[in-house]
Amino acid sequence: MLINRANIADMFRGFQTIFEGAWQQAPSQWGMVATEVPSASAEEHYAWLGTMPRFREWLGDRVVNSLKTHDFTIKNKDFEVTLEVDRNHIEDDKLGIYTPLVQQLGAESKTHPDELVFPLLTGGFAQTCYDGQYFFDTDHPVEAADGSMTTWSNSGGGAGTAWYLLDTRKPIKPLLFQKRKGYDFVAMTSITDEVVFSRKSFRFGVDTRCNVGYGLPQLAYASKQTLDATSFAAARASMASVKGDKGKVLNIQGNLLVVPPSLEKTALEIIKAERNAQGATNVMQGLATVMVCPWLV
Repeated sequence: MLINRANIADMFRGFQTIFEGAWQQAPSQWGMVATEVPSASAEEHYAWLGTMPRFREWLGDRVVNSLKTHDFTIKNKDFEVTLEVDRNHIEDDKLGIYTPLVQQLGAESKTHPDELVFPLLTGGFAQTCYDGQYFFDTDHPVEAADGSMTTWSNSGGGAGTAWYLLDTRKPIKPLLFQKRKGYDFVAMTSITDEVVFSRKSFRFGVDTRCNVGYGLPQLAYASKQTLDATSFAAARASMASVKGDKGKVLNIQGNLLVVPPSLEKTALEIIKAERNAQGATNVMQGLATVMVCPWLV
C-alpha cells in the first residue's frame, strides 16, 4: 500500500469499523448491577445518596426534604490502551495481522467497566459508602419511625466464598458507573507525526475518563456463609426487612444472585431446580436470576 494521507485515513476507518463490530459483540454484565451516571466535571458529589423521602398527606404547606450532607465523592480517572502499527506492514499490505488486535481492543473497551465495577462487590467488606460504614456491614445507621437512631445489616457474616444478592429493579442500582468520557477510538495517523519519523510506526488506541463507586447498600447483601437454600432465604428476608429513615418501607426484593464461577452449580440448584435434595418442592425456584461473574475472585 502506498503511504499517503488518503490510504492511511482508509486504514483508520477500517480499523474503526472492526473496533465497533467487536464492541457490539462482546458480552458485558456491569449494566445489570450498576447505574450509569453521566459526569460533567473532574468529580461528582453524591449528596442525594440515602435521601428517600416518603409521601405524606398534604395538609397546609408542602414539607421540603433537604438533601443530606453526605460527603461522598467519585473522582474521574483516565484510562488508555494503545496499539502500534509498523509502517512496513502497511507498505507490504499486511494489515490483516492487526485485525485480531483491533477486535480485542473493542472487546476490552466493552468489558473495561466490568473490570472496574465488580471488584466493588469483593471490596465492599472493607470500603466505605455514603453513610461512612463499610458497604457490607452490620450497623448501617438509620432513623427509626420514632425519631431515634437504629441500625440495619446487609452482611451475613461467615468465612467462606462470598456471594451476593442484589435488588436491581429500581432506578438506582447498588453500584455506580460514572462516565465522564466514552471509549473513543483515536489514532496518530499523520505521515508527519514525530513517531512516524522516529519509529516508522502509526499508533491507534482507546481512551476514556470514568470511575466507579458505591450506590445504595440497602439494595445489596453479601454473605460468606455456605450458599444453600437456608442462607439464600435468610438473605432475601434480611433485605426485605430493611427500612429507610422514619420507618419508610423500601420494598426491597433480592432478585439477582451474583456468584463466582466456583458457586455456579450451587446457585443454579437453588434457583432452577424443581425439587431440593430431599425431594420436596423447591420453594426458592425462580425467586432470582443467577449471574455467574468471572470478575469475582
